[in-house]
Amino acid sequence: MTVELYQVDAFTAHPFAGNPAAVCFPPETADAAWMQAVAAEMNLSETAFLWPREEGYTLRWFTPAAEVNLCGHATLASAHVLYETNRLPPETPARFHTRSGLLSASLDRDWIEMDFPALPAQTVIAPPELLGALGLKEDPVYTGFDGEDYLVVVDGEAIVRALQPDFPALLAIESRGVSVTSRASTAGFDFVSRFFAPWVGVNEDPVTGSAHCCLGPYWAEQLGKETLRAYQASPRGGVLQVRPAGDRVTLRGQAVTVFTANLLA
Repeated sequence: MTVELYQVDAFTAHPFAGNPAAVCFPPETADAAWMQAVAAEMNLSETAFLWPREEGYTLRWFTPAAEVNLCGHATLASAHVLYETNRLPPETPARFHTRSGLLSASLDRDWIEMDFPALPAQTVIAPPELLGALGLKEDPVYTGFDGEDYLVVVDGEAIVRALQPDFPALLAIESRGVSVTSRASTAGFDFVSRFFAPWVGVNEDPVTGSAHCCLGPYWAEQLGKETLRAYQASPRGGVLQVRPAGDRVTLRGQAVTVFTANLLA
């Protein structure tokens, strides 16, 4: 079988920055084991698989090691490919049926705007090994993503940028991922973050849209702002605009296709 495959850098306007995602258009009959094998072959933080259905597309996301419930950058990449290849006209919203319910995306000139669920943070007592594995002293720790992820707030962008986690130590803690964040000191941004997820085969995710479903509401409350501009300070880096609204969060980002290919296996 021959399957169309695209690699897209998401949350950036420039190639070789942001977060690369593969976007694949398999037949509807593709099984999970095949999709997992393709994701492992691509070896990116996420590979998106989508096929048409009534009122939109089915969308599933796989890391090299596991299927995940929510992924922002691969959703952005999927919408970008739908518009770029004229599968959708520019005025028509993309509708994605996912494990996290119905998600939508719309094109606004060279930005894509996505509607995601808000994931409020709640203060928790962190496992004592967590901060040590991150190389941090005691700081507030919150949980989001239905208790699957940790959010650690630190006092300064320089601390976020300098982190060098002990990934084997992190793996000993039960989680899906951990965000470390602070108020931004770089002009033009409200907050910065990094995201680590060795539990799903991604030591550091370059740009994590889903994490901003928790980060956005948290920083909107802390800063008293309705719309925020965020920077994920991974080595590749990425820019997001975030606007929480009740139980939903609007995420805006740009994307660029890096290459296209035909999958033959």
